Amino acid sequence: MATPSLLLSRRDLDFLLYDWLDTEHLVRRPRYAEHSRETFDAVLDLGEQLATHHFAPHNKKNDQEEPRFDGERVHTIPEVKEALEAFAKSDLLAAPMDEEFGGAQLPQVVATACFSFFQAANVGTSAYPFLTLGNARLLCAHGSREQVDTFVRPMLAGRFFGTMCLSEPQAGSSLADVATKAEARDDGTYRLTGSKMWISGGDHELAENIVHLVLARIPGGPPGVKGLSLFIVPKYLVNADGSLGERNDVVPAGLNHKMGYRGTTNALLNFGEGAHRPGGEAGAVGYLVGEPHRGLAYMFHMMNGARIGVGAGAMALGYTGYLKSLDYARERPQGRPLAAKDPSTPQVPIVEHTDVRRMLLAQKSYVEGALALLLYCSRLVDEQQTAESEEARARAGLLLDVLTPIAKSWPSQWCLEANSLAIQVHGGYGYTREYDVEQHYRDNRLNPIHEGTHGIQALDLLGRKAVMNGGAGLAALGEAIGETLERAREAGGEAATLGDALRAAWERATTVTAELWATGDPETALANASVYLEAVGHTVVAWIWLGQFLATGDGDDAFHQGKRQAARYFFRHELPRTGPQFDLLASLDLTTLETDPAWL
Repeated sequence: MATPSLLLSRRDLDFLLYDWLDTEHLVRRPRYAEHSRETFDAVLDLGEQLATHHFAPHNKKNDQEEPRFDGERVHTIPEVKEALEAFAKSDLLAAPMDEEFGGAQLPQVVATACFSFFQAANVGTSAYPFLTLGNARLLCAHGSREQVDTFVRPMLAGRFFGTMCLSEPQAGSSLADVATKAEARDDGTYRLTGSKMWISGGDHELAENIVHLVLARIPGGPPGVKGLSLFIVPKYLVNADGSLGERNDVVPAGLNHKMGYRGTTNALLNFGEGAHRPGGEAGAVGYLVGEPHRGLAYMFHMMNGARIGVGAGAMALGYTGYLKSLDYARERPQGRPLAAKDPSTPQVPIVEHTDVRRMLLAQKSYVEGALALLLYCSRLVDEQQTAESEEARARAGLLLDVLTPIAKSWPSQWCLEANSLAIQVHGGYGYTREYDVEQHYRDNRLNPIHEGTHGIQALDLLGRKAVMNGGAGLAALGEAIGETLERAREAGGEAATLGDALRAAWERATTVTAELWATGDPETALANASVYLEAVGHTVVAWIWLGQFLATGDGDDAFHQGKRQAARYFFRHELPRTGPQFDLLASLDLTTLETDPAWL
């Protein structure tokens, strides 16, 4: 019998994909008609195999020997390129894309499950294809046919990699202050000048070319975010026949050195500083995507996908940390049962100690809840694309909109907590570099910041998604939760009891939302938006756990028993956290709003 993976649980993936989400049903739809459970399983098998043999082995080396810049070139360890070449040969990068672009039209829910193996194995190396796929999807949606042929096809073949360039040294999340300038030329191209900061995958020699998607301003456009346009700026220009031309005027000024994700180059890029002058003229050559001044709207196509992807990465790091701490707890002998009075009796594995089981059960509830949430969101992407009716597609879109800030932030907070608990289970060994869990924690600590901080996601959830279209998104979520509550009521017994607790929490969430906005003052309503995100996030994950509880049916083996026990833990230990949080929100507490910066 094969040793179970310490990256992710394949048994859990099968349960979520087939028993809970009924992913097999998708093959009845024309887009997925060429697929079957067998092809889905083959993709998962391939992903686990590649992640285990090509990504996981250099994870520690990637962390210890991070990329370096010698003033001209960025150097990475050779194993990174070898792993990415193996990934490219597998055709997994293009798998969820349309056939017309060389894809296999794999359901997004299966693609997410598959890619999670790579994120768990080596989040640093997996970032390169992750960013590239998001870049390619944006261009397929908003780019011209020529842009797709020139840049997307080589990306999906693994020859080019992609980035997203938003932040600047003086403008991190405040995109209204982006200053990079793009000036039009007679040949239809633009010349870009400015700097971009924190660009993951910003420079390397892992591929033939790097396709930067850059937000910049065309002179004369409106101020703020309404004046931003989106440009393709390749590291190397591409000739009409697809061959590489001269070097473009985009160069790294240096690399940022982070506490985690060290295997992913993170660069400060200068556009148009004159290091390279295509055609003898200063400025980086750029190609406008879509229409002028609609750049941020286009970029959100990539950003929203990236937010769910960041949540998936946080989940994967938490999940592998959980499995490794569980494995350690089963093997590590220490101490004796409380009732044992004879010190000469054999020590027991630490998993026998109640507090260790508490920490493992907490991790299980966080990481398996997060995995289920991320797969549910990915299933919504499939529904949005292929549901039978326009109404069903629109409903899936509403649900995805309202869940995206939760899917990004909840795993980033609570799967990081799972990593902290994994270190605690290991005891003194946990914070040594000889064990993986300390690196998983450092890698995961970046995810509460990646693609928008908790505070930004909180403002998005409460300030936009909860009230958009007259509260249509929140209403759609309420309907979905209500359907699960009805099934729990029909099941009776323990499921109905859990359902009652969830119903009370959700009713409180909707009431508090209305109370916050009844003030008529956005500053008061949003003063404690992060508390709102946390409380609603916990309520949503309780709903996800109730769905899993119901999906276990009559299963009486250790796996199904474990699922039910994790659901009980979440309802008894975690969902009650929301009560005081909703109380605080309902009180319209202004402690933080009324704090003078001089007092801090």
